[in-house]
Amino acid sequence: MAENTFKTALMAGRPQIGLWLGLADPYAAGLVAGAGFDWLVIDGEHAPNDLRSTLGALTAIGTRAHAVVRPPIGEVWMVKQLLDIGATTLLIPMIDSAEAARTMVAAVRYPPNGRRGVGASLARASDFGRVKGYMAGADEGVCLLLQVESRAGLAALPEILTIEGVDGVFIGPADLAADMGYPGQLTAPPVQEAIAGAIRAITASGKAAGILTGDRALAKDYLAMGATFVAVGSDIGVLTAGLADLRAAF
Repeated sequence: MAENTFKTALMAGRPQIGLWLGLADPYAAGLVAGAGFDWLVIDGEHAPNDLRSTLGALTAIGTRAHAVVRPPIGEVWMVKQLLDIGATTLLIPMIDSAEAARTMVAAVRYPPNGRRGVGASLARASDFGRVKGYMAGADEGVCLLLQVESRAGLAALPEILTIEGVDGVFIGPADLAADMGYPGQLTAPPVQEAIAGAIRAITASGKAAGILTGDRALAKDYLAMGATFVAVGSDIGVLTAGLADLRAAF
């Protein structure tokens, strides 16, 4: 199995700058892939991606950027399908407990170390059986990122960070702010204090910390805190801002 270079970079502490893909279109994903971002999120939680459009985006992105796939929720059967179509890094939303984290670790690993269904000979991930010994290296080639985005998730974070197989933890600022009683107020001091504390805890554990923000100053602050996978915007945000700027010029 080919090396997961994104995972290698995170383990080495090399910052990786990313962008969210919300347009849910492989053609748009192919366009963004050439822009130079280290990683791109193919979003299935808040964008209308299904399994086939996700496959299309993976194909369009190719090796020009590292594709990170976010399913709608952390279900074992969804994880199995996404891994089989060739996703190597998964970002699982709404992780509120260590039990949920352990379930996702098991979902990305083949037996006897986990419960990923065995069907590699039919899968794009193994080049349809052409990659000899695929199963032997598949577990190590997967990068598992978990989203903590609630007070319950923050409370469980110390235990989650002790779980082998969790490669990184992503703080979901919008959901966290809402759960803390500050909907839409991502820069509220209590929210930012919680985020900073979480980043410190994650990096101290030796795992990678990640976050999304369209605020460039905040993004730089998070990188300075030690976050290593930081998404700095979205295709929708860039397009919307560009369109507004162009129209305003005339």
